[in-house]
Amino acid sequence: MKLTVIGGTGMIGSQVVGKLNAAGHEAFPAALSTGVDMLTGQGLDQAVKGAEVVINVANSPTFDEKSLDFFRTSMDNVLAAGERAGVRHQVILSIVGVDEVPQLDYYRAKALQEELLRQGPTPYSIVRATQFFEFMDAVISMTSDGETVRLPATRVQPMAAADVVSAVVEAATGAPLGGIRNVAGPDIFPLDELGRITLAAKEDARTVVTDAGAGMFAAVPGDVLLAGPDARLASTHYRDWLRETH
Repeated sequence: MKLTVIGGTGMIGSQVVGKLNAAGHEAFPAALSTGVDMLTGQGLDQAVKGAEVVINVANSPTFDEKSLDFFRTSMDNVLAAGERAGVRHQVILSIVGVDEVPQLDYYRAKALQEELLRQGPTPYSIVRATQFFEFMDAVISMTSDGETVRLPATRVQPMAAADVVSAVVEAATGAPLGGIRNVAGPDIFPLDELGRITLAAKEDARTVVTDAGAGMFAAVPGDVLLAGPDARLASTHYRDWLRETH
């Protein structure tokens, strides 16, 4: 099977390309570095030519209001190029609970991307994943003042990027879902507790203070970042991943 991976040189995309090729498929990474510009459309037609499936894991360079324009323009261009090329399946990677947090510009932008895909001309699959283990350092750094890290007690269900990759590959090589598949890690943590676990594993002396107004996840209501009973749970536990990676 020939597949084009939009954003195929990033953290998730490069692993998706590698996993598909290792399984005997022909996966092509499409990104600025390979001559493909989703915003202008340059190189898109050539990138998707002959592809049966297009997987879009590209990310906006910003998380503010500009992300809305990024996903609107890029999705329109990718869908149009796919239709011209006769692509039979469009797949995107999204976020669990993305349509329930309109307070966050980036989440609204990803919800818009999903809606454009649903309204598009091609059978589709949406893989919604929870937060990645790999982003925990960035979450901590955003609310750190040197000695203290402030985090809300928002409940999260994080998962390893490698498990996200497996979920995307499975969806892309199967029949179009015509809907959403939620995937998540096996464990649920309050975000402040996850911060303490992370710092302890790294022997980092900073203190985590629970602050309901700190960071982007403070805007998240209730348990919307949890995947729910219908989700497919990955097998990698955060504490095990921490031991292996640190």
